[in-house]
Amino acid sequence: MTKTRPELSIITPMHNEAGNAARLAVEIYGCMKNRSHEIICVNDASTDNTLVELTEARASVPTLRVITHHNNAGQSRAIRTGVISARGEIVCTLDGDGQNPPEHIATLAEVLQAAPETTGMVAGRRVGRQDSAAKKMASRLGNSIRKRILKDGADDTGCGLKAFRRRAYLLLPFFDHQHRFLPALMRREGFDVEFRDVSHRSRTAGQSKYTNLGRCFASLSDMTGMIWLNNRARQPGGWDEV
Repeated sequence: MTKTRPELSIITPMHNEAGNAARLAVEIYGCMKNRSHEIICVNDASTDNTLVELTEARASVPTLRVITHHNNAGQSRAIRTGVISARGEIVCTLDGDGQNPPEHIATLAEVLQAAPETTGMVAGRRVGRQDSAAKKMASRLGNSIRKRILKDGADDTGCGLKAFRRRAYLLLPFFDHQHRFLPALMRREGFDVEFRDVSHRSRTAGQSKYTNLGRCFASLSDMTGMIWLNNRARQPGGWDEV
């Protein structure tokens, strides 16, 4: 792997994604091999062959870095581990289940790179979502409630495809399930957020780590915390050293 600092750091969190892990890493590399990049796959203490697949994939994916958690810590923590380890100033994320097409990474990154420094993130918005009717209905309801309460402008915070400035992300308060509130947190810190449509595809291996009921209970407590955070936010309007 090259020693120079890459232009982009592409992070994908994975927990029990055997059958998806290596294939996704290879696909990301195929889409990005002509750009300066690194791929960071964070294995969140998988109990299947995810880590084996990823370590073997390094033979065909020269820009792949594999980081593994000692204990399962969840998707948000895996993303944070990846961002802390990243060497690029622009970070792109996508889910480890293979449902986010890597071909959109470059587009989101290019929009962010062309935007003013005040734009902290460009988030994907899934079109033609390939999930069950129940899952899509629950997601639409949850997104509608969150958008109305937090006024974050996001129609789909569950989309894993995002591009953001590393320095902006590291300013955000961290908590479990943070990844579902990144647009609101970015705006709380004073950054602008843009959205772009991206496609979606069916899962071909493994199982979803979330249930509608489990996500509902977690979202209720998380939303309460976000309301508190927003109510406690104060902005200095910039600063000068004198």
